[in-house]
Amino acid sequence: MVCLGNICRSPLAEGILQHQIDHQTLDWEVDSAGTSAFHAGDLPDERSISTGLKYGIDIRHQRSRPFRINDFDRFDHILVMDASNYQNVIRLARNQADKDKVEMIMNYLTPGYNQQVPDPYYGDHGFENVYQMLLEATNALIEKLK
Repeated sequence: MVCLGNICRSPLAEGILQHQIDHQTLDWEVDSAGTSAFHAGDLPDERSISTGLKYGIDIRHQRSRPFRINDFDRFDHILVMDASNYQNVIRLARNQADKDKVEMIMNYLTPGYNQQVPDPYYGDHGFENVYQMLLEATNALIEKLK
């Protein structure tokens, strides 16, 4: 799961998917990262934390980290939140196989539409919307990949 700072959207996406993985006893690994290292080592945004807790998902153990080239080797799917994140990750790809792993997360719900998950950082009202979008997308992801 990749967004810009790895403090709002991608930590929620990681937490939501991990919660689903745990409840469905899937043998999957999930992580999140940012295309910027500005918040490296920081906790998720307090608003993401409180939104997750509202639904029984605790993301307070997560720490922001930048996306690394070796993430292409570590993960089968690199799911990004918006077009800017997509372009930033694609620029780091070493080959076509790396590029083929990168997808907009919402395309699992609405294939080919390239819908973006809006960044809720500047404002207080977008976190619930982002949670609901990511919940739907991760449900679709699980159904497709199971």
